[in-house]
Amino acid sequence: MITTVVGGFGRFILDTSEETGQFTFLVRSTFGWMTSSKIEWRQTLIQMSRIGVGSLPVTAMTAFFTGMVLALQTGSSSKHFFNEPLFVGTVVSFALVMELGPVMTAIVVAGRAGAAIAAELGTMKVTEQIDALYTLGTDPVRYLVIPRFIAFMIVLPLLTVASDFTGILGGYLVAKAKYAIPATVYWHDIINNMEVRHFVHGFLKTFIFAGVVSLVSCFKGVTTRGGAEGVGKATTAAVVISMVLVLVLDYFATAVLNAFGIT
Repeated sequence: MITTVVGGFGRFILDTSEETGQFTFLVRSTFGWMTSSKIEWRQTLIQMSRIGVGSLPVTAMTAFFTGMVLALQTGSSSKHFFNEPLFVGTVVSFALVMELGPVMTAIVVAGRAGAAIAAELGTMKVTEQIDALYTLGTDPVRYLVIPRFIAFMIVLPLLTVASDFTGILGGYLVAKAKYAIPATVYWHDIINNMEVRHFVHGFLKTFIFAGVVSLVSCFKGVTTRGGAEGVGKATTAAVVISMVLVLVLDYFATAVLNAFGIT
């Protein structure tokens, strides 16, 4: 039993080290090709359409109902303590712009677009289409990974801004219908208390999340093994790892931004 446990732990360490090395090589190759070769802008625009346009409805709907829930909970709590629904607009806008907007948008896009990328590249890998690119003299990183990476870096911040606005609008509808808060009061709270640095705090995080989700999804796709079953496992792993990394990096990004006064 001890031999089995030690052997299993050793295999886990070796597999983790191998995957870490492969992922590091992929990141290095990505940035290396981006600075030394022509970017496939046609493929990039196609990926921007797939990721951005395809993900907009679900991210907007998620943010809309999140804003509604925030307004409902904030109004209920403030009425309980102060007998009046106070600062509903402020709480909704700060929570969405600084934290929930970037994080939830990244998670939703990882579950939709990240899974699609991992499945697509994984299918290409197991059907030897990626190997065929090598024989044609085309590097898969330049042709497959970089367009998806750039598309994520452009589209995810835009989706986050749209989600922020949609969530604040959802909060306004609840504040108006449930607590009879006038529009002037709701928007006045936001305009008076929200500063540019608060928006920048959340906006900068989206670039970190975009890079992580795109690279993890591409990595799991191009390293797929085991046929159709392997494609399913790679897709699941890409989504799970992306979501976990988004939540983990959100803490460290917040700590760094707070240290620089962007809070």
